[in-house]
Amino acid sequence: MNESLMEKESDTRATLDRIDSTYLWNEVRSILNFDKGLFYTIREILLRPGLTVKHFLHRDRSQLVRPLVFIILCSLVYTLCQQTFNFEDGYVGISFEQEPFVEAVFEWISRHYGYSNILISIFMGIWLRLFFSKEGFNFYEILILLCYVVGVGMLFFAVIGIMNSHIDLKIIDKVFFLGVIYIIWAIANFFGQRRIMNYLKAVFAYFLAYMTFSFAAILVGFILKFIQ
Repeated sequence: MNESLMEKESDTRATLDRIDSTYLWNEVRSILNFDKGLFYTIREILLRPGLTVKHFLHRDRSQLVRPLVFIILCSLVYTLCQQTFNFEDGYVGISFEQEPFVEAVFEWISRHYGYSNILISIFMGIWLRLFFSKEGFNFYEILILLCYVVGVGMLFFAVIGIMNSHIDLKIIDKVFFLGVIYIIWAIANFFGQRRIMNYLKAVFAYFLAYMTFSFAAILVGFILKFIQ
């Protein structure tokens, strides 16, 4: 039996290319590819979010970067840009000076907004599932939509933040809403952009997600206070 396993392992090794510089370059090139990969994913989600995600869900899942990998990459890019260029995101402006533990939670959110967006997407997915329950998409399919759309939104915020840090104009709070508009449009595009009600549902789901996320953050702060 051991000999059989060794023979199978030997056959497997024979069919795999050796990992070297060529292998690594091919891996990088497959990610940074305009026909499929990271750049292709960004372009298609930016221009055709609804059609692209539906195509991923129902037909072909080989061209786009995997949704969880994509949102993690975008979160990492946003966080690195924010910490490198030290721009103010301006998204979390809640102050709890009398509650230091709650204040610490929101300070962490503000400093790691890229990663916090992953958690916010979960809350948004719950609200979208409630508002669009008749559309036939389950929670996990909606979450895939949000991984792509919120990921592109974070890249947009990162670019604006870098621009703001170089030209020294306080535009981040104003231009931020363009990113919000894109996310809302992309959600409505997925569920049927010609329906005005879908835009209203997307708006409510977006802001309710941030409200419930904020309440959850406050709750975590109080839990930490009582545990301490």
